Amino acid sequence: MISFLTTLRNRILEDPQAAATPAEALYVARMPRAMQLDILATAQLVRSAHLGTEVATCGIVNAKSGRCSEDCAFCAQSGRHHAQTAVYPLMPAKRLFERARELSDAGVARFGIVTSGNTLAEREFETLCDAARRIRAALPIALCCSLGQLTPKRAQKLKDAGFLRYHHNLETAASFFPAICTTHEYKDDVETVRCARAAGLEVCSGGIFGLGESWEQRVEMAQLLRELDVTAIPVNFLTPIPGTPLGVRSPLPPHEALRILAVYRLMHPTRHIYVCGGRRAVLGEWRTWIHLAGANGVMTGDYLTTKGCSMEQDDAILREMGARA
Repeated sequence: MISFLTTLRNRILEDPQAAATPAEALYVARMPRAMQLDILATAQLVRSAHLGTEVATCGIVNAKSGRCSEDCAFCAQSGRHHAQTAVYPLMPAKRLFERARELSDAGVARFGIVTSGNTLAEREFETLCDAARRIRAALPIALCCSLGQLTPKRAQKLKDAGFLRYHHNLETAASFFPAICTTHEYKDDVETVRCARAAGLEVCSGGIFGLGESWEQRVEMAQLLRELDVTAIPVNFLTPIPGTPLGVRSPLPPHEALRILAVYRLMHPTRHIYVCGGRRAVLGEWRTWIHLAGANGVMTGDYLTTKGCSMEQDDAILREMGARA
């Protein structure tokens, strides 16, 4: 097994396009626990060779919360579930600007505006575009958004307003998706990713792990993301929320969460892999190990409906690791 990892590592170091194949990724995923440190070390070497050791940061704002018409089994914002979560309409442009400035002043590189629901009303969409133009004119922070399904016309408007990256998770593999969401089809999410890329936007797309998916399905989604040529991959770990269909599931053990990161790095040697939801809740004291497992980015601050690590905590950790001056 050491020989296999050495050969795979050397091949990827020499040629970043020579990523792990699905079969190779599954082989790594199923290696015994005794191989964990060797697997993480392999992923970290690949990451540092192609992306360096600096850790990218992003922060979000839950700009419109609750009453979503979708039935995603993990989500507290679904109007079909019974989770206790905040419900409020779209924030005004002034509040979005204030959040962007707060993150920018803290040294966070990217700011993502996230809204609940399958899509936005036209007036809401125009409000976000106005906010984006104001933010881009005054602040150095890069702008991202996650607004549900896209049309080509809206994708172009977002780019023209100053958004650089569109976030749209596939959530899981196509073969497992019907067990997680029944209110829209998987192909709609894939089409939104393609629509964003066609407009010249970068795309951030990944999913949530620990939903009950198999290793084969984790690798299935990784392969599709590779085919879609996404720029960044957000990795979330399920934090079970009471009132949702998955609220009774047990969180992933830390060793499995780290193995997922390593496998995704080996399949995506040059892509940005951000660890987002579940970083604190699932990994706990092991959360700094994500940087040794191949991840090169973190979402700092709180998430949509769950608590994260504060910007101050993340900044201190990154400085201690030498990943920030």
